[in-house]
Amino acid sequence: MGEKLGGALLRLLACWQAAWQALRARLRPSNDRDWRIEESVLASATVEGDLLHVRNVRNFEYRSRTDFTPDWYDRSYDLRELDSVDLVACYWMGAHVAHVFLSFGFAGREHLAISIEARKQQGQGYSSLRGFFREYQLIYVVADERDLVRQRSNHRRNPSEEVYLYRLKGTQETARRLLLEYVSKINSLHQRPEFYNTLTTNCTSNIWLHAHVDPGRPPLSWRVLLSGHVPRYLYDCGGLERSLPFEELRRRSHINARALAAESAPDFSQRIRQGLP
Repeated sequence: MGEKLGGALLRLLACWQAAWQALRARLRPSNDRDWRIEESVLASATVEGDLLHVRNVRNFEYRSRTDFTPDWYDRSYDLRELDSVDLVACYWMGAHVAHVFLSFGFAGREHLAISIEARKQQGQGYSSLRGFFREYQLIYVVADERDLVRQRSNHRRNPSEEVYLYRLKGTQETARRLLLEYVSKINSLHQRPEFYNTLTTNCTSNIWLHAHVDPGRPPLSWRVLLSGHVPRYLYDCGGLERSLPFEELRRRSHINARALAAESAPDFSQRIRQGLP
């Protein structure tokens, strides 16, 4: 009887130890996971003087949300030509929630989009609730707009997404500092991976944190946390064009029709900006 009890206890201890090791592994962020192909490759960047060299700019060719040809490219950008920062807001579940990301423009010719997202493993879907409990890791998706914008405007269905593009006001120097702040974080995630959190490390809260390089950064507000209200908040704070009423600015900033017409055209970025104030 004693031997049987001892054997059962040893098996229970072994099971407990295995479960504990699995839990510890899960509670530690790691880049060594079976990631979804869309989030499988981390970007990185180096700066040499005024040149920004970016590796692994994502540029998938989408036929639908789940049918695509993966591709990445390397590109160098002249920081002296950085002349715009645009905010992209994508809505799929009402007015209060949006996915928000930035796109950096260089002399009106090239745009580098950077989206702060939850990095998911194979078979995982996104859940805001699960995002509170270390279910996902943090990733900065660095992409061509023909990927990051068109994926949402042209190929998201059930639910579809309504995409708005707003020009942010600010100086070239502030834009440069903000981009380099992003670059620092992008590179650090290679060595120090982090968990994503629905509230504290998400697409909008991290943008606000990076914006500390801007002396005119708006104060933290509930409208930063309820991301669908970010464009109106920036408008009220003077961060967007104020020559138009906000509703008219919002109407002109809606780009789905232009994105659908442009599809994968080489001048996609220029075409989706036609008519913007």
